[in-house]
Amino acid sequence: MSTYIGIDVGGTNLKAGLVSEDGALLATKKMPLGVWESAEVFAKTLVRLARELLAEYGMSEDSIEAIGVGIPGLVDSAKGIINYTPNIPMREVPITALMQREWDIPIYLGNDANCAALGEYYAGAGRGARSLIVVTLGTGIGSGIVVGGAIHEGFNGAGGEAGHMAIVLGGELCNCGRRGCWERYASATALVRLTKRVMDENPQSLMWKLCGEGEKFHVSGKTAFAAARKGDAAAQAACDEYLDYLAAGVANLVNILQPEMIAIGGGVSNEEDASLLLPLRERVAEVDMARNGAKERTRIVKAQLGNDAGIIGAALLYRSAKMKEERDGVV
Repeated sequence: MSTYIGIDVGGTNLKAGLVSEDGALLATKKMPLGVWESAEVFAKTLVRLARELLAEYGMSEDSIEAIGVGIPGLVDSAKGIINYTPNIPMREVPITALMQREWDIPIYLGNDANCAALGEYYAGAGRGARSLIVVTLGTGIGSGIVVGGAIHEGFNGAGGEAGHMAIVLGGELCNCGRRGCWERYASATALVRLTKRVMDENPQSLMWKLCGEGEKFHVSGKTAFAAARKGDAAAQAACDEYLDYLAAGVANLVNILQPEMIAIGGGVSNEEDASLLLPLRERVAEVDMARNGAKERTRIVKAQLGNDAGIIGAALLYRSAKMKEERDGVV
């Protein structure tokens, strides 16, 4: 069975994994990104990480079919260029060519959220589905769309950014410069901000007690849900407001694209189904246009691969590229 390497580039760490062609994660290795020097040094670091992973696992370079790299930013996957990354100083970097100077092997490039979606499609929650959207609730909202085994990137590589559709006209200012973006209301960061506001408005809420005291005081994305399960009315109100915002974006995705499946990932998705997934499904079902006669409806499920999704998906970028070639009639 063929083996591939997937590299997930984060803001502070680089993570690499050996992945089989069916999406099984065989081994992983992590190293700090370190102080930025240059694109050339960055490319050499990625190759060094891949080689060190191989050495630790006792495999030769000849046993690897390809390397895939997931980047947190805009990429041109066809040309192997990183167009822009918000947290690493890279613009118009031909990363594939730079890496191939160090290791002459097929190298594929993708956006990190798209890689996570591809991983879930082939090896996680989306196995067996024809179309899948993965929504990751974290600092922001990451999202990726996979149709027929290939990532949908748009004609310019910038597609699939669901977190930046506006759900509140003239709403809160997003880091992207637009107002009312979904991630300003439904990300994990937004949930914490909402929880703090409701706590300030309700000083007797159980949420205060659950956050600890003194230096250990901490409001998290779990605070409101934990208090709501204990019967706290203010916490339940916070959860309901959050779920309304989350459902607004999910329903938009359903009504525009009608994917076979939407998988919800990120830390917030770890909440009990009764607290998150079931009420989310109910809210979306009420406004899903398919309710008016379609025999099949989009399934909303939890993502399965967690933090491994990006590594696995990066390693499987070759499959997305192959499916695009077949679809477009490229021999």
